[in-house]
Amino acid sequence: MSDRQPSDEGTAKNTASDYRVIEEPIYWRRSRSVALTPTPPPDKPELVQRPAKVARQLALAHHLQGAIERGLVADQAALARKLGLTRARVTQLFDLLMLAADLQEQVLALEAVDGAEPMAERTLRAVAHAGTWAEQRSAWTKLSASGTCPGQSG
Repeated sequence: MSDRQPSDEGTAKNTASDYRVIEEPIYWRRSRSVALTPTPPPDKPELVQRPAKVARQLALAHHLQGAIERGLVADQAALARKLGLTRARVTQLFDLLMLAADLQEQVLALEAVDGAEPMAERTLRAVAHAGTWAEQRSAWTKLSASGTCPGQSG
C-alpha cells in the first residue's frame, strides 16, 4: 500500500454547464475520422453508364478496317505505325472482327456501370478465337451463364 492519498487536483469535475443538449438531427460523416455534423450527407450520385471498353474497342476495330478498305491506310502495319501502336496490338483489335455478327451486336450493347466493366477484352478475344460462329455462340452462352458478362443471355 502506498502512503499517498488520491488527490483531486488533476481531475476535473463535470458540472451541468459542461453539457450541451443537441436538439437538431446529427449525421455521421466519415472521412479520415468520424465527425458529427448538423448537415445531412450528400445524396448518392446517380449511376454513370457508358459504353463498355470492349464495345468501344470493337467499334474502333470496325473504324480502322473501314480506313483500310477505303484506301486511307495501306495495311495493318501502316496503321500501327500511324497510330503509334504495335502490330500485335492492331492484330488484337482486328481479332474482335472475327466474332459472329449477332455477338458483335451484343458486345456493342454492353455498358459499364460506374466504371465496372462487364467483360475484359482478353475474354472476348478468347470467344472470337473459339472457331466457327456456332462454337463462338456456345462460348458466349457459357460466359453468360457464368455471370462473366451480366445482363446478357446467350
